[in-house]
Order: sequence, then structure tokens, then C-alpha cells
Amino acid sequence: MSCAAHGPAPENRSIPWQRALSDEGFRLFFPLSALHAALWPFLWVALWGFDLPLAGEIAPGVWHAHEMIFGAWGAALIGFMTTAAPEWIDTPRPRGRALFVLAGLWAVGRLAGLLGAGALLPLSALADLGWITLLALWLCRMSWQRQSTRLISFICWIAALAVCGALARWAMLTGDGPMAADWLHRAGLVFLGLLGLALARITVPVTNHVLDPSEETSPFRPHPGRMNLGPGLVALALLGELAGLSPAVSGFLWIAAGAGYMDRMAEGFVGREVVRSEILVLMGAAGFAGLGLMGLGAARLGAPWGEVAPLHLALMGGLGLGVLAVFAIAGRFHSGQALGFHWPTRLAFGLVALSALLRALPEMGLIPWPPGPLHLLAAVFWAAAFGLWLWDFWPSLRYRGIGSEAR
Repeated sequence: MSCAAHGPAPENRSIPWQRALSDEGFRLFFPLSALHAALWPFLWVALWGFDLPLAGEIAPGVWHAHEMIFGAWGAALIGFMTTAAPEWIDTPRPRGRALFVLAGLWAVGRLAGLLGAGALLPLSALADLGWITLLALWLCRMSWQRQSTRLISFICWIAALAVCGALARWAMLTGDGPMAADWLHRAGLVFLGLLGLALARITVPVTNHVLDPSEETSPFRPHPGRMNLGPGLVALALLGELAGLSPAVSGFLWIAAGAGYMDRMAEGFVGREVVRSEILVLMGAAGFAGLGLMGLGAARLGAPWGEVAPLHLALMGGLGLGVLAVFAIAGRFHSGQALGFHWPTRLAFGLVALSALLRALPEMGLIPWPPGPLHLLAAVFWAAAFGLWLWDFWPSLRYRGIGSEAR
């Protein structure tokens, strides 16, 4: 596909750095998310060898799961919601102090996980619960003021994320590692529900823009009853787990949920434009999520692999590609640029996919183990992916299209 020229379009204007970071949520939180996603897993694998300097009762793997879900993906969630939600219901976006308060709480929440410092757990737990609660309350307030129901589904999923996070932190505070791992497992699956909602909102306008750049027509119109099929089936499977269904029944529910995401992937076949990277990355996010959930279900039905590998397929491949797609698409649109990714971003998509495959498939016995230390190659590709996107995006962080300041 042809790419737009590197850097902002001629009609864009520059804004000062300090103003840029507080102007829209994506300008502050997308880089924070990318840095955390790139550095934390790499340090954990390459520098600390799957350990943490101050880890005690809580296993380092539990810290790792928490930091990826509430650290890397948490910052992405804040940036996405504070940027997209005001547009969906036509309200002013949060700026300045409001964004820095959320960023401060998020940063304090990372203190304990950086080194596995159990002594900082209470402070970090309160900070994480603080930003999730503030985000949910802000969405509720906007919905009430506009008498809109468009944000209700996101509010419910974010509330579920808050519950999972609070219970995981409580388990960590009491030294109950297995309970913490269970609730973090559920928190990751809740994030997959949020991914499905985001894909439903993003895929339609992006696909229509690709099919008709003039935006005079809307040739892509997915079936409304299937737009949120994946998240709905994830919710059903999670409720089944909480109800104590047998592994076999929950396995079938997770296979059904995975099929819902595969259905979302199939909607990307829109003709020859399917080869556009904007379409492929959205299809890939849904496809990895679907395959991972189906692999999870198969594990509970007796497949010869555990649950950890397919979960990584869903959470690294599905969420990783989905988050990068949001970064790239929203980053270009909100900095006044047309669709069309530069080579570093397109390479980043491929590296995330490769990293997820290298992390999951050898453990599932589907490909040989790669050379070198365990999971190091996957961690290197993963870090390079988010670093490449950030390097590509950074020059345009200070730019936005003329007229966007009206919001």
C-alpha cells in the first residue's frame, strides 16, 4: 500500500511540547503505554531472568501479569477512552490537570511492580484502583450529562476490570499467589472484551475510509447483531467460570468466544483492499484473540497443552496488535494525518505477531523452540515493535489538524 508522507500534513500546525502532552489523552498515554510494554517484559526476561529483585511471597510471574494488564494495557485504555469517548458523545475532551492526575495515579501504581516490592503494594493498589475508578466515574458523568447510552458497555467492562484488579491486589497483599493469578487471568480476559468493543467501534469507519477515501458513501456495513458478538461471548464464558461450571463446559464456552472473534476477523475480507495494513492489523488482532480463546477452550477439553500458552496468544497477539492498531490509527487521525502507515509501524505489527507466535507455539508443541535463552527472542521482538511505533509516531506528537482545537 502507499503511505502518506512522513510527518504531519501541510495543513497541520505545531503546538508546544508541554501543551501537546496535556492536549489529548492519546498524546500522553500512548507513549507511556508503549514504553512500559517495551521495557518491562524485556527487563524481566533479559535482565532479571524471570525474577524480580525484591520479589518475596508473590511469584514474579504474577507481578508480570499485573504489570502488563494494568500497566501497559491500562495506559492504553486511559489514552483510548479519554480521546475517543468525547468524540462519540460530542463532549469536551479532558485536558491538562485531569490527564496529569490520571497519569500520576497510573505511574504510582507501577512502583511496586517495577521491582516486585511488596512493601509498596498498598500504595500501588490504591493508585491503580484510583485511576480505574476515576475513569469509570468520568464516563458515567458524561453519559448522564448527554443522556447517552453509547458508553454503557465500556463502563460495565471497566467496572469489571476494577473488580478483578481489586481482588488480585487483595490476594497479593495477603500472599495468596494462586488467587491473584486467577483474578489476573480474568482481568486479561476482561481486556479482551474491551478489545472487542474497541474493534467494533474502529473497524467500521476505518474500513469505510479505506473503501471510499472521499467518505461520501459507507460501503461497509456489518451486521449490527454481530458487532459485539465476541465481547458478549467472553462475558458469558467469564460468568460461567464464576458460576463454577465444569472445565468441559467452560472449554466449549471459550471456543464459542474465540469463534466470535474469528467472525470479526472474517469481516475484514472486503475485496482487494484487504491487503491494506490498516485492514490486516485489525483482522490480525481479532484473529489472534480468537485463536487464543479457542486454544484455551481446547486445553480444557484435553488438548496437549496448558492454558498459559493460548492465553499469551490471545493477550500478546490479540491485545498487542489491537493496542498497536489503536495507537497507529488514532495517532494519525488525531495529529491531522491521513491513513497510511510508515514502514516502522508496519514492521512493528509484524514483530508483535512474530513475538506472540514464538512465545506460544513452542510451548503448545506446534513449532520447535527458538534458539537462545527461553523467550528472549520473543521479548526482543516485542520490545522492538513498541519502540518502532513510538519512534515513528514521536515527530507528529506535537501536531494536529487545524480545527481540531474546537473540541
